[in-house]
Amino acid sequence: MTNKIVPVILAGGKGTRLWPLSRATAAKQFIRFIGDQTLFQMTLERVGDPALYEPPVVVTNEEFRFLVAEQAREQSMPLSMIVLEPSARNTAAAVAAAAAIVSKQYGDDAVMFVLPSDHSITVDDAYKTCVRIAADAARTGKLVTFGISPTEPATGYGYIELGDALPGGAHKVNRFVEKPKAEAAQKMVDAGNYYWNSGMFLFTAGRIAAEMTTHAPEVVAAATNAVAKAQKDLDFTRLDAQAFAESPSISIDYAVMEKTANAAVVPAAINWSDLGSWDAIWKTGSSDDNGNVVSGNATLIGTKNSLVMSRFSHLAVQGMENVAVIASEDAVYVGKLENSQQVGDLVKHLASSKKTEYLTETHPTSLRPWGGYTSVLNGERFQVKRLFVQPGKKLSLQKHHHRSEHWIVVKGAAEVTIDDSITMLHENQSIYIPQGAVHRLHNPGKILLELIEIQTGSYLGEDDIIRLVDEFGRS
Repeated sequence: MTNKIVPVILAGGKGTRLWPLSRATAAKQFIRFIGDQTLFQMTLERVGDPALYEPPVVVTNEEFRFLVAEQAREQSMPLSMIVLEPSARNTAAAVAAAAAIVSKQYGDDAVMFVLPSDHSITVDDAYKTCVRIAADAARTGKLVTFGISPTEPATGYGYIELGDALPGGAHKVNRFVEKPKAEAAQKMVDAGNYYWNSGMFLFTAGRIAAEMTTHAPEVVAAATNAVAKAQKDLDFTRLDAQAFAESPSISIDYAVMEKTANAAVVPAAINWSDLGSWDAIWKTGSSDDNGNVVSGNATLIGTKNSLVMSRFSHLAVQGMENVAVIASEDAVYVGKLENSQQVGDLVKHLASSKKTEYLTETHPTSLRPWGGYTSVLNGERFQVKRLFVQPGKKLSLQKHHHRSEHWIVVKGAAEVTIDDSITMLHENQSIYIPQGAVHRLHNPGKILLELIEIQTGSYLGEDDIIRLVDEFGRS
């Protein structure tokens, strides 16, 4: 039993709307767009008060499991559990699985606070008051969401029509409205009793399970069975794949919220954004005197009200207005801010061609539990990468059948194992790893280790890694 709120953070999904920085394997919640924290870390910070919240339950997938663990560690944030979904089944199955876990751990009366991991919210007195009102309503058996006061007739959000007031400050829900056309959105904003659907929910674990049993029995049956057959893997809880796959793929909104008679909404005049477009990133960023939000290497002349972001290349933007110019390591997006809601359509177009499909899937920078790497240059029978290894971390003990590697230390110290020998390398020193040699890289220092890796051979794919020993359970 607990009187505290149990946060359930949904951290799966794929990245398309903030391309080219977000990709299928690089979702936006784990990316640092502007500032030092990712959206996932900001979400952790919002539920970090131990007087109000229990440690969060995070629901994610195989691809993101080490990102979740590492970014929580960076925040010094304890997690109750990292739950791995074996397949994508939308939010209803994730919530049902979390409800079964929370019920087992804290009891049916525990209040769950279901949070997307990719929203930007200012935590002030107004926000805290909304959470308190929503939690109180949830304890009376209501399924509560936040309704965000609309600031414009946005067509990218669903809307909620406010109903009669309930004791304590919440309201009944008259109806949910799907993402509207511009004219309909304007009418709802003018009416004054419609709010954006925030995608955040509060309810007790027992109540949401009961509602799902009524409105989405196949979902709750599959998710509960997947939890009952779950396996522990290091610090992760793996839901049973076969059981979880039997759940329909449906959102919690469609499965329950639009059907229940117990839906409630808390009108929330808070600073909120789902950061679902480059336009939204621009609106939340700190702008200069010309209304420009700039991140990374860029020079702007005669440019106004624009978003310019670069990871590596220096962007020179002249005579532009109301545009987004976004440069990742391997692609550049240029478009009007007002059209940035349609970036997903552009990504679909890129994905439809074999020549550009890879640009939507894999990011040049891949994060790993030990650090990560950035692809710098690819050619016939060679490729160059920048490796970065966190202090105290080590890669798996491994070998390659088809390639040799050259490592050059740029920063920090490297402990390199090759077969039976161990060598310490420092800045500007290098070493050669022959094809087939058993080897390992370790950062024994207290600062980030950076290397340039040059691979040569007949095949350079990531699947040519034979892991013999791995502290992250991948061997």
